Amino acid sequence: MKYPIAIEPGNATTAWGVVVPDLPGCFSAADSGIDEAIENAKQSIALWIETALDAGQSVPPPSTITSLQKQRAYKGWIWAIAEVSPELLSEEIERVNISLPKRVLARLDAKAKAFGETRSGFIAHMTISA
Repeated sequence: MKYPIAIEPGNATTAWGVVVPDLPGCFSAADSGIDEAIENAKQSIALWIETALDAGQSVPPPSTITSLQKQRAYKGWIWAIAEVSPELLSEEIERVNISLPKRVLARLDAKAKAFGETRSGFIAHMTISA
């Protein structure tokens, strides 16, 4: 996925500001320049998407830079694209194989049972809520 980002140039005393117009409230900043600004935006986008999905919200699709440039709020800003992995949106189940000591596995199974979940469900639940 490629999200357009608007970058407000920084200087010696102010950071570079970054806004992701398609994702309300998604922003970041950088001290060392445009490359860092783009990388930080990628992290912000990934966290925004994870948070939205965990809360059961939908994720807006990316707009085009051309359509966003028409907004007066970003006049004079630099436009770039921040690409994030489409796997962030995937709900596809994938089987994995892990190795754990038997004593750890026994504790995991006991905790999963106490919560009325399967081993896999418990691991997923704990990962999302952590």
